[in-house]
Amino acid sequence: MHGEQHYLVGLDLAGKRVVVVGGGSVAQRRLPRLVSSGARVELVSPEVTPTVQGVVDSGAVTWHARRYADGDLDGAWYVLACTSDPEVNARITADAEARRVFCVRADVGALGTAVTPASGNHDGLLVGVLASGDHNRSARVRDGVLSALRDGTLADQHDQPAGVALVGGGPGDPDLITVRGRRLLARADVVVADRLGPVWLLDELPPHVEVVDAAKIPYGRAAAQEFINRTLVDNAKAGKFVVRLKGGDPYVFGRGFEELIACAEAGVPVTVVPGVTSAFGVPALAGVPVTHRGVAHEVVVVSGHVAPDDERSLVDWGALARLRGTVVILMGVERAAAFAAALREGRPGDTPVTVVENGSTDAQRIVRSTLDGLAEAVAAHHVRPPAIIVVGPVAGLAGELPEQA
Repeated sequence: MHGEQHYLVGLDLAGKRVVVVGGGSVAQRRLPRLVSSGARVELVSPEVTPTVQGVVDSGAVTWHARRYADGDLDGAWYVLACTSDPEVNARITADAEARRVFCVRADVGALGTAVTPASGNHDGLLVGVLASGDHNRSARVRDGVLSALRDGTLADQHDQPAGVALVGGGPGDPDLITVRGRRLLARADVVVADRLGPVWLLDELPPHVEVVDAAKIPYGRAAAQEFINRTLVDNAKAGKFVVRLKGGDPYVFGRGFEELIACAEAGVPVTVVPGVTSAFGVPALAGVPVTHRGVAHEVVVVSGHVAPDDERSLVDWGALARLRGTVVILMGVERAAAFAAALREGRPGDTPVTVVENGSTDAQRIVRSTLDGLAEAVAAHHVRPPAIIVVGPVAGLAGELPEQA
């Protein structure tokens, strides 16, 4: 092995004894993959990091709280020498070689009889890269391969998706879609997209992909949803992979479950990909944590598409008014005055309120006010949907931040 190219192989370590000597940061990085392989891992070290302690406490690893001793490698199939003492690592390597057991030496890889590749997972595919000891290079290449697999640049035809994927695209910034969501989008034959969400990603789709703009369907709300459901089902049954690209998260006021039901009733398989909901992501980008220690112990997300006094409302506004935590109102700009009045029944008029318009996009605007001043602030700043309204003490925390130099 010394100076020659390594031989890359996959080991079936399930149920086999693997010995790791050393409980520091190197062992901390190596243990998760060993545990996931099903190996019977035994750790030898006087001390361990808190993270390693957590793995031990879970029962996944047996810890011998002492220094390395003769006989520790008996019955081992694989050994990792991860101590901070080169002499101990050399001794472990020699003991392993005498037993014809492969050993990884963490401090000087070339002096061991095995090396750990830069590795990563992608949908059941384990990618490993070796670069003759150049760990930085192997890690860069590994990251590039995984990124290409995840965004669809490097196709894995064995795992061609089928049916429909309900993908949460996040609040708007294309960088806020999940890795899985972006990968499935890159492999779509048909994309049914909302006006909200990362619409810029549609420009990256190949020319053959059919894009259905759900915002331009010329029907009423119920009829439009029926058309969307039928579009998903019909295309999936025609053998196409369909991505329903939604803003935020499909299940947070996104009618995603209605679409899942329609597909399930038609026998179409569905993959659900959660997204960053605007209810939490947009306030965060505006400097508003929806919870904060000692300030808010609860957060309630409310749909604002009907007024508090509307007979269709399912919200107990009196209960919300009495809560002391955070209320996040989506789709509430048009009825902001009514919501402020309802919450005013149990909250002081100077309760902080932050309104964020077009959150996460280049057009983002932030309006800070109070419950008493909310209606006037929305009108004065000509706030338009999409906008998020955050009510509660957390909405005033941004004013406590020190000014940036």
